[in-house]
Amino acid sequence: MADKGNLQSALKKYFGFDQFKGDQEAIIRNVLQGNDTFVLMPTGGGKSLCYQLPSLLMDGTAIVISPLIALMKNQVDVMTHLSEGEGVAHCLNSSLNKAAIDRVKKDIVEGRTKLLYVAPESLTKEENVEFLKTVKISFYAIDEAHCISEWGHDFRPEYRRIRPTINEIANAPVIALTATATDKVRTDIKKSLGIMDAQEFKSSFNRPNLYYEVRQKTSEVDKDIIRFIRQHPGKSGIIYCLSRKKVEELAAILCANEIKAAPYHAGLESSKRSQTQDDFLMERIDVIVATIAFGMGIDKPDVRFVIHYDIPKSLEGYYQETGRAGRDGGEGICLAFYSYKDLQKLDKFMEGKPVAEQDIGRQLLQETAAYAETSVCRRKMLLHYFGETYEKENCGNCDNCLHPKKKVEAEKQLVIALNCIQAIKENFRANYVEDFIKGRETEEIIAHKHHLSEEFGAGADEDEKIWSPLIRQALLAGYLKKDVENYGLIKLTSQGKKFLKHPKSFMIVEDNEFSENDEALMEQEGGTSALDPTLNAMLVDLRKKVSKQLERPPYVIFQDVSLEQMATDYPVTLEELKNIQGVGEGKVKHPYAKEFVALIKRYCEENDIVRQADLRVRTVAKKSMLKVSIIQSIDRQVALDDIANAKGIDFDELLNEVEAIVYSGTKLNIDYFLEEVMDEDHVDDIYDYFQESETDDIETAIESLGEDYSEDEIRLVRIKFISEMAN
Repeated sequence: MADKGNLQSALKKYFGFDQFKGDQEAIIRNVLQGNDTFVLMPTGGGKSLCYQLPSLLMDGTAIVISPLIALMKNQVDVMTHLSEGEGVAHCLNSSLNKAAIDRVKKDIVEGRTKLLYVAPESLTKEENVEFLKTVKISFYAIDEAHCISEWGHDFRPEYRRIRPTINEIANAPVIALTATATDKVRTDIKKSLGIMDAQEFKSSFNRPNLYYEVRQKTSEVDKDIIRFIRQHPGKSGIIYCLSRKKVEELAAILCANEIKAAPYHAGLESSKRSQTQDDFLMERIDVIVATIAFGMGIDKPDVRFVIHYDIPKSLEGYYQETGRAGRDGGEGICLAFYSYKDLQKLDKFMEGKPVAEQDIGRQLLQETAAYAETSVCRRKMLLHYFGETYEKENCGNCDNCLHPKKKVEAEKQLVIALNCIQAIKENFRANYVEDFIKGRETEEIIAHKHHLSEEFGAGADEDEKIWSPLIRQALLAGYLKKDVENYGLIKLTSQGKKFLKHPKSFMIVEDNEFSENDEALMEQEGGTSALDPTLNAMLVDLRKKVSKQLERPPYVIFQDVSLEQMATDYPVTLEELKNIQGVGEGKVKHPYAKEFVALIKRYCEENDIVRQADLRVRTVAKKSMLKVSIIQSIDRQVALDDIANAKGIDFDELLNEVEAIVYSGTKLNIDYFLEEVMDEDHVDDIYDYFQESETDDIETAIESLGEDYSEDEIRLVRIKFISEMAN
């Protein structure tokens, strides 16, 4: 082994740093002494240095097992840049061709390579095992070690094969590193890697500069996000979504609203992903919308916000993703949107998986829901989840601490809960405990005959909403604990047993209430659809005037729904008018469009209206490609029923699409189709009706025109009429 020498000068020589951070020096000394080491260090704490520096000081090649090819490339580039010679670091993975693999092996054999990054799948390949048997291994570093545990947020079965493969290659010290691990995951990692005696180095999980907030997710979530980004102009941020489809949709909406954003997920070509990553690092774009595939090993210190569009599957995942904000110690805003619907969706995804996997997944999900719903300090909740105690009552940097809820006395209820947990032999999880306390005769409770217990239903007379927050806050206060081996079983601590003998005041805060019906919640908060009746009446009058001037029915100018939205959103420019339902480029080109925005502008000025224009979100029509395709087909005079068949939609749906196109101001000529399918006199009769009518309503038209005309015929002629008269 190389002389340990002065670690400080080695740090300065290779990395240019004057000082080690936190436990780095102690960890490196432990590795240099040939000991197994377990490192738990939050994102941004400097984990990679803990194996990079010792690899440069020790004889042989260190094997770094890492789950992501992008992460390996990033780190190899860093090490190559630091070193004077070529080949000091290499990676061995599926992205390399035979010539590249031969070059890597040559550098290792000739002693140039100090660090070899491998994916677990590459490590276990027979040809690689045979080659590595011939190499002097200084140590093995297992990065993102939580991947070894089913209880971790990113379980990878191939990580379970690491220890048997190490035994086959050659024994050498092991250093396991992770940024997130609960007690359960930590035990799992050490057992799987056979390093139960490893010295543990555990850094604090507290990131005081990070602000945590959870908001109700409503149908206005896109608007909320755009408003948030506009309040933080030019700042870098990451938005996490659970599905690739949502990633692409949201990125498109942000771009349409003049926010420099790009999507990132594993389904995109690797060249596209690399380009997006570079654009983000070089600040050519401000926001990345991503699945969790993005961010591991990304060394960007000034990410100012991390938004979770969907609530994550586990608190470990959430912590690691939020940890990418404010790594330079500056501002870091962590905003998550939460709804029951998302929770139910995630729960449903688990169906069909093995029962044990479902059980683990649901427990992890419950922890996340508890975090979202709680009214206690979010920092306290997070740190407690990772086995760390946060002493302060108020951190001053989360939504719950900045807007604290009133505390209520729960001494009596805690006594009930502790007695009930003892009555069922401290052998069940929180949900079961709650059902037992409330006196719910579930199948499970009847199977265990606990409905016959004296304590069953001891809390039935209390407000049932109190039990979840009470149990969580009793865990935080140290009266209860969760068993590590049989994760989630609720047990009394010695402090809890003392409390039963000598009860005392126990103040708790009730949970935040999240409405299951987001629309109801919006109404309850005053909603966003506050129609201005005075302005609406003025717009109706203006429409009447314009319709007389142009000798067109009023609905041809603008539909009622368009006027109502104008009287809600107050568009004062033609650009803003385009965001109104039923108004497209074609409508805006009409001279009368200027009269409408001028009226609205004047009205706002005269009445001191504070407009919510900054909240108007330009949407990206999901069906815009379909609309373009329909317009092109009609231009080519393809029969409408053939278009419907080609698009896989029924005729009725096609008419809906065509109506939306003409009502928003685009001219379409469907005469070729009408000539083929309709009697000419019928076309004229229906056309004349719409010229005289005050309304374009189909029901009214059917009633007035009688049974000689079908609904489809009336709709087709209405399309012709609107296209010719309004556009």
